[in-house]
Amino acid sequence: MEKAYLVLQNGMVFEGQRIGAAGDSLGELVFTTGVVGYLETLTDPSYAGQIILQTFPLIGNYGVIESDFESPKICAKGYVVRELCHDPSNFRSEGELDAFLKQQGIPGIMGVDTRYLTRILRENGVMNAMICAEPPADMTALETYAVTGVVPQVSCKERYTVPAAGEEHYRVVLIDYGAKQNILRSLTSRGCSVTVVPQDTSAEDILARKPDGVMLSNGPGDPTENTFCIEQIRKLIGQIPIFGICLGHQLTALAMGGQTVKLKYGHRGANQPVRSQDTLRTYITSQNHGYAVVSESLAGVGVENFTNLNDGTCEGIDYPGKKCFTVQFHPEACSGPRDTNILFDKFLAMMGGADHAEG
Repeated sequence: MEKAYLVLQNGMVFEGQRIGAAGDSLGELVFTTGVVGYLETLTDPSYAGQIILQTFPLIGNYGVIESDFESPKICAKGYVVRELCHDPSNFRSEGELDAFLKQQGIPGIMGVDTRYLTRILRENGVMNAMICAEPPADMTALETYAVTGVVPQVSCKERYTVPAAGEEHYRVVLIDYGAKQNILRSLTSRGCSVTVVPQDTSAEDILARKPDGVMLSNGPGDPTENTFCIEQIRKLIGQIPIFGICLGHQLTALAMGGQTVKLKYGHRGANQPVRSQDTLRTYITSQNHGYAVVSESLAGVGVENFTNLNDGTCEGIDYPGKKCFTVQFHPEACSGPRDTNILFDKFLAMMGGADHAEG
């Protein structure tokens, strides 16, 4: 196999074998701890601008299954694995992961010590990295790279509507900041017809459609960049029931005068414990984010109702009297866990006029 290198911003160099497409790739290196779900991870638009490092040592063993994709393409900049399976075994498999990476134009590297790399990121924080044929003589690009302007890149360009699966009960507008397909599935399976609109859609346009509720999707990058989106959410809050996930959670907090902060290495994986402040029940959640809401900055405006048990960061906010709640984790998660998909029922109850107490 062709030799390749993973070069970190701090100057460390790891030698491995190239997988995926030819060429060099530069991005922010982040790790995810999922044991399964590599297809959902690769096709999650929230990874735009980043190189994904899988901590689980064997990736690709059940092949490529298009119906599991969260978006039509890979938005990440690169892929790092310990071992890539070239002979998948699964009755649903439609191809091999290396070929899929090549088809998508995504460079990758295998044969590196991913667990050691994870320790480096945990101790030093996320950093820029490059997958390349030869380590660069000039490190300027590595040192100056930043993930910027990614929400407009991954958002849909034209609105479209997906009908309810069965009888229609509610009409929802989903603002696409980089939406995962399972958000759509979670709504349509509950009797919602969903109109998906681009991230630059105005609040006036949304309200003119007279939906029963608005869904704010996940997405990539620094939430504070998205000033137009924040202003539109500010206009929507209090006018209509709103449910926000991940980036939608962060943008809502900023719209309400709160603050966000970049985490040292973020939360990415399917095993994050989150406690409900209402019931004291602990849920295991899927997460993918590098920023968090500072709940203290929303004192008197929002109430923190979910907390991460690993580091105490805010995982959810209720906005009393505003018909609005948001969460940092992914209740729509595929391939799981699905402990918190009851939050979609909470959103439906809100659209129906009921109190939105946690189910």
